[in-house]
Amino acid sequence: MTDPSRLPPVLAGKKALVVGVANEHSIAWGCAAAMRKAGADIAMTYLNERARPHVEPLAKRLEASLLLPLEVRDAAQVDAVFDAIGKAWGGLDILVHSIAFAPKEALQGRVVDCPREGFLTAMDVSCWSFLDLARRAEALMAGGGTMLTMSYLGANEVVENYGIMGPVKAALESAVRYVATELGPKGIRVHAVSPGPLATRAASGIKDFDELMAQVSSRAPARRLVTIEEVGAACVFLASDYGAAMTGETLYIDGGYHILA
Repeated sequence: MTDPSRLPPVLAGKKALVVGVANEHSIAWGCAAAMRKAGADIAMTYLNERARPHVEPLAKRLEASLLLPLEVRDAAQVDAVFDAIGKAWGGLDILVHSIAFAPKEALQGRVVDCPREGFLTAMDVSCWSFLDLARRAEALMAGGGTMLTMSYLGANEVVENYGIMGPVKAALESAVRYVATELGPKGIRVHAVSPGPLATRAASGIKDFDELMAQVSSRAPARRLVTIEEVGAACVFLASDYGAAMTGETLYIDGGYHILA
């Protein structure tokens, strides 16, 4: 197995904004750490003051150029993040959108019973925010760039207990294809990355998640779960010149689990 901690400096000189780091178990953290090891300068965000003590030490470990608060439903905070990037860097090469949220009453229970407000909140935070960040990042990617967002198998298959996040992630993957088509002429590549189940804070809200991880570990062709480091390494590839001819993809990083019937 390739050691993701030994990455060549294929992103040297690149500027990357990573949204969604909550702690050292976050997929976004795996991406930020891998991109830093590959030579990129990093800007990170934290959700609120309660999250800051968990994220700030990680930003220091990466010598992140920027660490800023970001609640994606707060337009002023979103403005402030991109203003700060524009002033500090003058441009942006990589956007990593790794956030998702659904209220408990929307995530649990039948999809058909999902309350309107719960559905709209899930779509707002998990899907529309990607479009909002992508639109703002586009203005800073004058020389081209790469945008990445996180999906899951439940976008295309019914995964027990994934609930309303399945339709929301399906919308996100569709949005990726449209944005890739619209921004491709500007040299901006756009991808969804679909990792296998990982023990992140976001996943803790899914009922019987431990059982899901055990099932994937035992049935996936690789016979194991993936790691955030491996997800990060794949994102480095997508953001590097090695992935220059790819856009609009949903890339599965799940030990091959998605190919099973």
